[in-house]
Amino acid sequence: MSNIEKIDAILEEMSEAVRNGPVRIKELKEAGVPVVGTYCTFTPWELVNAVGGVAVSLCSTSDKPISAAEKHLPRNLCPLIKSSYGFALTDTCPYFHFCDIVIGETTCDGKKKMYELLNELRPTHVMQLPQDPKHEMSRELWKHEIIKLKKVLEERFGVEITDEKLRKSIELRNSMQAAAMRFYDTATLPVPMVGGKEIMLVSDFLKFTFDYEKSVAKVNELVDAILEAYANGLCRKDISSHRILITGCPMGKSLEKVVDAIENSESPSLVVGFENCGNIKGFCRKVREDIDPIDALTEKYLSIPCSVMSPNDERISLIREYVKKYKADAVVDVILQACHTYNVESYNIRRFLAEEGVPYIAVETDYSQGDVGQLATRFGAFTEML
Repeated sequence: MSNIEKIDAILEEMSEAVRNGPVRIKELKEAGVPVVGTYCTFTPWELVNAVGGVAVSLCSTSDKPISAAEKHLPRNLCPLIKSSYGFALTDTCPYFHFCDIVIGETTCDGKKKMYELLNELRPTHVMQLPQDPKHEMSRELWKHEIIKLKKVLEERFGVEITDEKLRKSIELRNSMQAAAMRFYDTATLPVPMVGGKEIMLVSDFLKFTFDYEKSVAKVNELVDAILEAYANGLCRKDISSHRILITGCPMGKSLEKVVDAIENSESPSLVVGFENCGNIKGFCRKVREDIDPIDALTEKYLSIPCSVMSPNDERISLIREYVKKYKADAVVDVILQACHTYNVESYNIRRFLAEEGVPYIAVETDYSQGDVGQLATRFGAFTEML
């Protein structure tokens, strides 16, 4: 098997594992493993793992259940919120179906009000997220919320989360972080080896496979194959492509249309990285292993530069770092309709990148496929200027 064939085979294996995620979560549920549903990267994964459970990202990136959600929610609400609630309301998300409890967070007004309704469908614990990470009281409040979640999980599942268990979970999550970043950082290679949808696939593989040690090993196996192929002078993608970094709202299946529009055959462009939640933004920092574990979780999760933070200078720093690191020729800001924080923040991102001399385009979209042609036209015109 050639290097390229090995890469393709591993990616196909990962794709199959993601498709089998619902079956695996059903098996875990039937085996008595606690299943905890999450919607956001602010939820401390390590606490769920330390209680002996699995944390799974709940369905939230399709327009299919939105019409059902709009019977209870306003039409002019963010599609991610409507999709999240719609999947739960129609019981069409297998992960929600099998979860014992949902962990939410007050990232935005729409989500926290939606959680009130969600609590009628499944027990929902909402963490109160401080929104100024540098305020002198924010760390104290967030630590309180993490300790409160720890107690909720312990009481719910009848398991004590000891410091020893938590340290082991932190170590495991850090190994997942290291594998993810090692894969994302293949974008530093001068020769492109993977595309945007393949990056999204590997991110999903780490979310929707639950034998974590095997998942880490598989991602590292993929990276080894990529590096070997590069060392042998091979290339899987067009070396002349413009290198695009995507930022903005969380990406998901319905937003693959953005990647398709960027990477279509008429546009010599390639997505080399995602600064979004669930990708670099959530994985770029490890949890410290040299301090009290609760303090370490407090520090790590409060440092995530989501647009709900105000001010949010760290997001600018992160984009600057990865534009340089991945040698991005341009930045695409993906904004979901009615996501006010990312929409307002786009002005600062545009202004900052203009000062850096980096081309930038913001696109506002939703989960429907009705704007596919428009996206292709806009990105085609944009890349012609690069």
